[in-house]
Amino acid sequence: MKYGKYYLAALAVILVDQAVKLIVHYNMEMGMPGEIHLIGDWLKLHYTLNPGMAFGVELGSEYGKLILTLFRLVAMFGIGYYLYYLVKNKAPKGLIWCISLILGGAIGNLIDSTFYGVWFDNAPYGSSTPWFHGQVIDMFYVDIWEGIVPNWVPILGGKPMSLWPIFNVADSAIFVGVLLILFNQKRFFGEHHEEQKQKPVEQQGL
Repeated sequence: MKYGKYYLAALAVILVDQAVKLIVHYNMEMGMPGEIHLIGDWLKLHYTLNPGMAFGVELGSEYGKLILTLFRLVAMFGIGYYLYYLVKNKAPKGLIWCISLILGGAIGNLIDSTFYGVWFDNAPYGSSTPWFHGQVIDMFYVDIWEGIVPNWVPILGGKPMSLWPIFNVADSAIFVGVLLILFNQKRFFGEHHEEQKQKPVEQQGL
Protein backbone atom coordinates (compact mmCIF):
# COMPACT_ATOMS: atom_id res chain seq x y z
CA MET A 1 0.00 0.00 0.00
CA LYS A 2 3.10 2.21 0.14
CA TYR A 3 2.70 2.97 -3.55
CA GLY A 4 -0.85 1.75 -4.12
CA LYS A 5 -2.75 4.59 -2.47
CA TYR A 6 -1.18 7.17 -4.77
CA TYR A 7 -1.90 5.16 -7.91
CA LEU A 8 -5.44 4.57 -6.61
CA ALA A 9 -5.86 8.33 -6.29
CA ALA A 10 -4.85 8.67 -9.94
CA LEU A 11 -7.30 5.89 -10.83
CA ALA A 12 -10.08 7.71 -8.97
CA VAL A 13 -9.44 10.83 -11.06
CA ILE A 14 -9.58 8.73 -14.24
CA LEU A 15 -12.85 7.04 -13.27
CA VAL A 16 -14.59 10.30 -12.29
CA ASP A 17 -13.29 12.02 -15.43
CA GLN A 18 -14.48 9.26 -17.75
CA ALA A 19 -17.83 8.91 -15.96
CA VAL A 20 -18.57 12.63 -16.36
CA LYS A 21 -17.54 12.54 -20.03
CA LEU A 22 -19.79 9.55 -20.73
CA ILE A 23 -22.73 11.18 -18.96
CA VAL A 24 -22.24 14.36 -20.99
CA HIS A 25 -21.82 12.49 -24.28
CA TYR A 26 -24.94 10.38 -23.87
CA ASN A 27 -27.20 12.97 -22.23
CA MET A 28 -26.29 16.40 -23.61
CA GLU A 29 -26.66 17.99 -26.99
CA MET A 30 -23.43 19.46 -28.28
CA GLY A 31 -22.88 23.22 -28.29
CA MET A 32 -25.13 26.05 -27.13
CA PRO A 33 -28.45 24.19 -27.74
CA GLY A 34 -27.57 21.71 -25.00
CA GLU A 35 -26.00 24.22 -22.61
CA ILE A 36 -27.04 23.93 -18.95
CA HIS A 37 -26.72 26.94 -16.68
CA LEU A 38 -25.54 25.96 -13.20
CA ILE A 39 -24.84 29.38 -11.66
CA GLY A 40 -26.43 32.05 -13.82
CA ASP A 41 -24.38 32.78 -16.93
CA TRP A 42 -21.15 32.39 -15.01
CA LEU A 43 -20.89 28.60 -14.63
CA LYS A 44 -22.35 26.34 -17.31
CA LEU A 45 -22.17 22.82 -18.65
CA HIS A 46 -21.33 23.07 -22.33
CA TYR A 47 -20.57 19.94 -24.36
CA THR A 48 -17.75 20.58 -26.80
CA LEU A 49 -14.87 18.69 -28.41
CA ASN A 50 -11.25 19.75 -28.13
CA PRO A 51 -9.13 18.43 -31.02
CA GLY A 52 -5.82 19.61 -29.60
CA MET A 53 -4.11 20.61 -26.41
CA ALA A 54 -5.23 22.95 -23.64
CA PHE A 55 -7.20 25.97 -24.91
CA GLY A 56 -7.82 24.11 -28.19
CA VAL A 57 -4.27 24.67 -29.49
CA GLU A 58 -3.42 22.26 -32.32
CA LEU A 59 -0.20 21.08 -33.93
CA GLY A 60 -0.37 22.28 -37.50
CA SER A 61 0.67 19.24 -39.50
CA GLU A 62 -1.10 16.23 -40.94
CA TYR A 63 0.32 14.09 -38.17
CA GLY A 64 -0.02 16.74 -35.45
CA LYS A 65 -2.77 14.94 -33.54
CA LEU A 66 -0.95 11.62 -33.72
CA ILE A 67 2.25 13.24 -32.45
CA LEU A 68 0.32 14.88 -29.60
CA THR A 69 -1.31 11.61 -28.55
CA LEU A 70 1.99 9.73 -28.66
CA PHE A 71 3.59 12.50 -26.61
CA ARG A 72 0.81 12.14 -24.03
CA LEU A 73 1.46 8.39 -23.96
CA VAL A 74 5.18 8.88 -23.29
CA ALA A 75 4.39 11.57 -20.70
CA MET A 76 2.01 9.18 -18.92
CA PHE A 77 4.76 6.61 -18.39
CA GLY A 78 7.19 9.34 -17.38
CA ILE A 79 4.83 10.78 -14.76
CA GLY A 80 3.96 7.28 -13.56
CA TYR A 81 7.63 6.46 -13.00
CA TYR A 82 8.26 9.84 -11.37
CA LEU A 83 5.48 9.08 -8.91
CA TYR A 84 7.15 5.76 -8.07
CA TYR A 85 10.50 7.56 -7.68
CA LEU A 86 9.05 10.16 -5.31
CA VAL A 87 7.42 7.54 -3.08
CA LYS A 88 10.56 5.40 -3.05
CA ASN A 89 12.71 8.38 -2.04
CA LYS A 90 10.24 9.56 0.60
CA ALA A 91 9.43 12.89 -1.00
CA PRO A 92 6.94 15.20 0.77
CA LYS A 93 3.51 13.61 0.69
CA GLY A 94 1.90 16.78 -0.61
CA LEU A 95 4.10 16.65 -3.71
CA ILE A 96 3.28 12.98 -4.26
CA TRP A 97 -0.47 13.62 -4.05
CA CYS A 98 -0.09 16.45 -6.57
CA ILE A 99 1.73 14.17 -9.00
CA SER A 100 -1.06 11.61 -8.51
CA LEU A 101 -3.61 14.23 -9.61
CA ILE A 102 -1.50 15.14 -12.64
CA LEU A 103 -1.05 11.48 -13.59
CA GLY A 104 -4.78 10.80 -13.36
CA GLY A 105 -5.59 13.87 -15.44
CA ALA A 106 -3.00 12.99 -18.08
CA ILE A 107 -4.36 9.46 -18.47
CA GLY A 108 -7.95 10.72 -18.51
CA ASN A 109 -7.33 12.90 -21.55
CA LEU A 110 -5.10 10.26 -23.14
CA ILE A 111 -8.04 7.83 -23.13
CA ASP A 112 -10.07 10.36 -25.12
CA SER A 113 -7.29 10.93 -27.65
CA THR A 114 -6.57 7.23 -28.08
CA PHE A 115 -10.03 5.66 -28.14
CA TYR A 116 -12.81 8.23 -28.62
CA GLY A 117 -12.20 8.46 -32.35
CA VAL A 118 -13.25 4.79 -32.49
CA TRP A 119 -15.80 4.59 -29.67
CA PHE A 120 -17.63 7.86 -30.45
CA ASP A 121 -16.50 8.41 -34.04
CA ASN A 122 -15.38 11.93 -33.15
CA ALA A 123 -12.02 12.00 -34.95
CA PRO A 124 -11.59 15.19 -37.02
CA TYR A 125 -12.66 14.92 -40.67
CA GLY A 126 -9.87 13.62 -42.87
CA SER A 127 -7.95 11.82 -40.11
CA SER A 128 -5.84 8.96 -41.44
CA THR A 129 -7.25 6.66 -38.74
CA PRO A 130 -9.73 7.07 -35.88
CA TRP A 131 -7.18 5.51 -33.51
CA PHE A 132 -5.11 8.11 -31.63
CA HIS A 133 -7.14 10.90 -33.28
CA GLY A 134 -10.04 11.13 -30.82
CA GLN A 135 -11.16 14.55 -29.60
CA VAL A 136 -11.22 15.30 -25.88
CA ILE A 137 -14.66 15.93 -24.37
CA ASP A 138 -14.89 19.20 -22.40
CA MET A 139 -17.90 20.45 -20.48
CA PHE A 140 -17.21 22.89 -17.61
CA TYR A 141 -17.52 26.47 -18.83
CA VAL A 142 -16.63 29.34 -16.51
CA ASP A 143 -17.96 32.23 -18.60
CA ILE A 144 -16.15 35.27 -17.19
CA TRP A 145 -16.49 37.19 -20.47
CA GLU A 146 -17.59 36.38 -23.98
CA GLY A 147 -17.79 38.68 -26.95
CA ILE A 148 -16.02 40.16 -29.96
CA VAL A 149 -12.47 41.40 -29.43
CA PRO A 150 -12.15 45.08 -30.46
CA ASN A 151 -10.70 45.57 -33.94
CA TRP A 152 -7.77 47.61 -32.64
CA VAL A 153 -6.36 44.58 -30.75
CA PRO A 154 -3.46 43.06 -32.75
CA ILE A 155 -4.03 39.58 -34.27
CA LEU A 156 -7.20 38.82 -32.25
CA GLY A 157 -9.13 41.95 -33.22
CA GLY A 158 -12.61 41.30 -34.58
CA LYS A 159 -12.64 37.65 -33.52
CA PRO A 160 -15.18 36.10 -31.11
CA MET A 161 -13.54 34.95 -27.91
CA SER A 162 -14.33 33.76 -24.41
CA LEU A 163 -12.06 34.80 -21.55
CA TRP A 164 -12.07 31.36 -19.95
CA PRO A 165 -11.65 27.97 -21.62
CA ILE A 166 -14.00 25.04 -21.39
CA PHE A 167 -12.39 22.18 -19.48
CA ASN A 168 -13.04 18.76 -17.94
CA VAL A 169 -12.26 16.83 -14.75
CA ALA A 170 -8.88 15.68 -16.08
CA ASP A 171 -7.88 19.27 -16.91
CA SER A 172 -8.97 20.35 -13.43
CA ALA A 173 -6.88 17.65 -11.76
CA ILE A 174 -3.79 18.67 -13.75
CA PHE A 175 -4.39 22.37 -13.08
CA VAL A 176 -4.85 21.89 -9.33
CA GLY A 177 -1.82 19.59 -9.09
CA VAL A 178 0.45 22.02 -10.95
CA LEU A 179 -0.91 25.04 -9.06
CA LEU A 180 -0.30 23.43 -5.66
CA ILE A 181 3.25 22.52 -6.68
CA LEU A 182 3.94 26.10 -7.80
CA PHE A 183 2.59 27.53 -4.55
CA ASN A 184 4.52 25.05 -2.41
CA GLN A 185 7.87 24.84 -4.20
CA LYS A 186 9.95 25.66 -1.14
CA ARG A 187 8.09 23.22 1.08
CA PHE A 188 7.99 20.40 -1.48
CA PHE A 189 11.45 20.69 -2.98
CA GLY A 190 13.39 22.62 -0.34
CA GLU A 191 12.72 20.15 2.45
CA HIS A 192 13.33 17.18 0.17
CA HIS A 193 16.72 18.49 -0.98
CA GLU A 194 17.73 19.21 2.60
CA GLU A 195 16.85 15.64 3.62
CA GLN A 196 18.88 14.28 0.70
CA LYS A 197 21.88 16.40 1.72
CA GLN A 198 21.67 15.27 5.34
CA LYS A 199 21.58 11.57 4.52
CA PRO A 200 25.32 11.20 3.68
CA VAL A 201 26.24 13.15 6.83
CA GLU A 202 24.06 10.92 8.98
CA GLN A 203 25.47 7.82 7.32
CA GLN A 204 29.02 9.03 8.01
CA GLY A 205 28.13 9.48 11.65
CA LEU A 206 27.04 5.85 11.76
